[in-house]
This record gives sequence, C-alpha cells and structure tokens, in this order.
Amino acid sequence: MIARIGIRLLSWVLLAYLVLPLLVILGASLTTTSYLAFPPQGMTLQWYRQLMGDPSYLSAFATSGMLACAATAVAVVLALPCSLALARYRFPGRAAISALLMSPLVLPHVVLGAALLQFGSYFGLTRSFTALLVGHTVIVLPFVLRSVLAMMTPEQRALEEASADLGAGPLQTFFLVLLPQIRPGLVTGALFAFISSFINVELSIFNTTADLNTIPVKLFNYVQYTIDPTIAALSGATIVAAFLAIVILDLTVGLDMLSEPR
Repeated sequence: MIARIGIRLLSWVLLAYLVLPLLVILGASLTTTSYLAFPPQGMTLQWYRQLMGDPSYLSAFATSGMLACAATAVAVVLALPCSLALARYRFPGRAAISALLMSPLVLPHVVLGAALLQFGSYFGLTRSFTALLVGHTVIVLPFVLRSVLAMMTPEQRALEEASADLGAGPLQTFFLVLLPQIRPGLVTGALFAFISSFINVELSIFNTTADLNTIPVKLFNYVQYTIDPTIAALSGATIVAAFLAIVILDLTVGLDMLSEPR
C-alpha cells in the first residue's frame, strides 16, 4: 500500500515537472510587459493578436502543417510495403536494407540537410517545398517503419494464412485482417512522424527561404535578434494546437486503444 502511494506521488511529481514549463510559457505569453516575465505582469492577449496579425507567421504555420501532413502520409505509404517485405520474406541484403531505412535515426539531421542541399542542386530541387518534403520523409520514415514492424508478429501471419484458406484475396486480407491488426503501430508511428517533422529545424534550415519558411526555423531566426513575449505567444499557440489535436485524436481514434491490436 505504501509502495503504491509512493509510486503515485512520484508519478504526479514527474508529471508536474514536465507540465510546469508549459504553464510558464503560457503565463509569459499573457504578460503586458515588452519582455518575457513570469509571473506575468498583468494579463493581455496583445502578443497573440500581434502573432495572428503577422502574415509571415501564419504562412510559416501553414507550411509546417502541410509539410508535416504530407511527409507523414508519404512515410505511411512507403512504410507499409517495406515493413511487409522485411517481416514476411527472407532475401539477400535484408539486414542491410533494414539498417539503411533506419539510419536517419542515428545520422545527425544537419548532415542529412547538407547532403540533401548538395544532392538536390543537381536536380533543381533546392530550397523548395519538394526538397523539404523529400528530406522530411527520409527522417520520419523510420518512426512509422519501426512501429509497424513491431506489430508484424507470427500470430498475425497465421491469421493472414487463415484468411487465405477461407477464400479471401490479398486485398481483402490486407484491409480486413492485416490493417486492423497493425493500426495501433500505424497511428503511433504517424504521430511520431508528424511531430518530428513539425518541430524539425536542422534539416529544414538548409532548404527554407524568406517566402518558404517553417515555424521552427522562423522561431530559430527570430530569437537570434529579438526576445519578447511574441516568442511565448507562438509557443503557447503551438501548445494549444497540440492539445486540441490530441483531444480530437482521442475522440476519433481512441488513444487508450493504441496499446493493443484491435
């Protein structure tokens, strides 16, 4: 009983430690001063209005959102056949291909960004949305691939064989048997992929321009010269957007069901 209470108290302390910085940011974004202050000196939405009134911020938000969604979608489409091939078949070079697909997890994104800039210059893809999409797909693909591969168990293979024995075709087996079983890994991997793409700075900074900017790169450039509550307002807006996305995902998909195959 004492051990259980101690574990709960420790859990609440750790949760408070993680949430406290977010509350500080939200508080600092409401201050009336022209500098970051916590506790806030008064309460105002001035910095949020200033943020929403700046077209460059809105454009950066839109670019980051579209880029993260597109990179996640492409990664999911690529990860499904890759995971099936790696999990279901044995062929020469399988381990090397698996290591190659997972390598963005260990390679510095700065190196990948510089390589993409150099390689893309031969095809005219530098400093464009396409170049950003290619780079972000490369760095988020391993998250989806690892999550889906973890769901490819021998028991699943038996279910697929049973489906084929009962007369179901490959497409029917995929959509009615395999896809529902790997859905938790697919959704989890897509979440990690979206977040990793949305917050990326190191790779994005090599291919952004004044007209094509992501919100992390814009924030990175802004804090080099100015530190005011606009930064906190931008962070606060991102926190609120992330919270709403999690609530919507929980209502539509059900986060409590992602730990178990359905």
